Amino acid sequence: MRADQSSVTRAETRCALPRRVASLGRCQSLSPGRGGAWPFLVRGGVAAVREVTGPQGGLLSFAPCARVQLGSPGSHANPEPQPSGIAAAAPARQCLHPPIRGPIMCQGSICPWRDPLPRLQVWTWIEPVVASTQVATSLYDAGLLLVVKASFGVGTSSNHSSSPSPRGALEDEQQRAISNFYIVYHLVMGLTPLLSAYGLGWLSDRYHRKVSICVPLLGFLLSRLVLLLKVLLDWPVEILYAGAALTGLCGGFSAFWSGVMALGSLSSSEGRRSLRLIVIDLILGLAGFCGSMVSGHLFKQMVGHSKQGLVLTACSVSCATCALLYSLFLLKVPESKAKPRKAMDIVPGTVGRYDTLDPDQTDKQSVVSPPPPPATAKPKQIIIGLLFVGAIIYDLAVVGTVDVMPLFVLREPLSWNQVQVGYGMASGYTIFITSFLGVLVFSRYLQDTTMIMIGMVSFASGALLLAFVKETYMFYIARAIMLFALIPVTTIRSAMSKLIKGSSYGKVFVILQLSLTLTGVVTSTLYNKIYQLTMEKFIGTCFALSSFLSFLAILPIGIVAYKQASWLQPGDITEK
Repeated sequence: MRADQSSVTRAETRCALPRRVASLGRCQSLSPGRGGAWPFLVRGGVAAVREVTGPQGGLLSFAPCARVQLGSPGSHANPEPQPSGIAAAAPARQCLHPPIRGPIMCQGSICPWRDPLPRLQVWTWIEPVVASTQVATSLYDAGLLLVVKASFGVGTSSNHSSSPSPRGALEDEQQRAISNFYIVYHLVMGLTPLLSAYGLGWLSDRYHRKVSICVPLLGFLLSRLVLLLKVLLDWPVEILYAGAALTGLCGGFSAFWSGVMALGSLSSSEGRRSLRLIVIDLILGLAGFCGSMVSGHLFKQMVGHSKQGLVLTACSVSCATCALLYSLFLLKVPESKAKPRKAMDIVPGTVGRYDTLDPDQTDKQSVVSPPPPPATAKPKQIIIGLLFVGAIIYDLAVVGTVDVMPLFVLREPLSWNQVQVGYGMASGYTIFITSFLGVLVFSRYLQDTTMIMIGMVSFASGALLLAFVKETYMFYIARAIMLFALIPVTTIRSAMSKLIKGSSYGKVFVILQLSLTLTGVVTSTLYNKIYQLTMEKFIGTCFALSSFLSFLAILPIGIVAYKQASWLQPGDITEK
């Protein structure tokens, strides 16, 4: 009886399945309790079965494909030859259900098993914007320092005079003039974003993620244009304050970087977020390294005081323009992957539950867990507050060191020229590469808090050695010791994003970045004054102070590690 039924219905009820589906058990039963190949295909990543009804409904739905071929009751694909391993079993188990009425993968379609990334959208990558912006910024920072130095009328030669009195007096005067300029410049740059950065973050969360990226990029472009006009028209150096104000009113780096971090967090899962954000920092470092390496050479291309730095500033404007155009017309906001789905799609008629395609979900996550108790809300708020404190204290140390370092290398005992200044700035960007490699290795074995403390110890040790630098090679050794200095702030952002909702990323990251900016403004003013008072006695005082603050920042992070272990349930702690 079964053989007769098979001979009658074989040509009419054969499943029109793709080649790979056929090789995994074509035309197996889809009726309740009989299993079949589809659950294995769902879990293996071949197809996403969202709904399968019983024999009465006969409806099978697939995830959409680039090219589809609608099946009909009268048009079925000819079966492919059975593999030798199941040749005896396949003819006896025929498909007793109606034909597939959903989208069917055809031979020429872009199918999931032919392309591991069928929906890859290159235009969702934020890395081109970060790279172009950072190249423009590195060129601008080097050009700003060298233009300001040239504006105060002291030569840039690295040769020393045998009579220290006139030369030393001129250097001291120049150092104080440059330091006072940067005090006002950093005040304008740091305080003006308070008027717009939080509003841009709110608009980014509520309306469109690109708001907090495109508007700051416009401000970056305007400030680069101001520097270019200063070089072309020989305007007074005070006009550069206007460029800083334009950048700040458009959100500044606070709004821009919070928008970048929000997009990076949305496009990554919790388990991969630290790596995702450090990759963005890696791109930032590589772009800054390339820009800084060529900045000194580009500055010397145009000879003459009034036109010196023209090529450098023009290249900076070009890179800023490319970043703005890309973000406006090409950049697409990625789909959110911040929180795993709790409601799983179920395949009726099969044993167990099968979730749809999500490579970050594990077998343990396939079971819906109850919501966390309200008692865990307060510990999370305390942990976020401690992470804020640790980030602010550490940022005090980093900002103070970065602001004083350009003045330090222009004065004795180093007295660098334009090319050496560019190389020195480029050495600072190598920590992006080493920090990326550190996160890549440490994230496999260590918790976030452990990685944060490793980065803080690395920076504190390098800053302490930097306080006693007398030769150029010692400077590069101190920079090499700071190889993991970028890990703390990036990992703190990642740890905070795991404790908040995805819809609040923009606001929280803006608040963090504004807090860092405010402390940076205070630190810049304080460190520049300390540098002016101690540059004749002990020029490394600011670096020693930064080392102390960096070691101090380890305390709140250590408390976070202890509180996480004592307050949170094991299931609440995100495993790496």
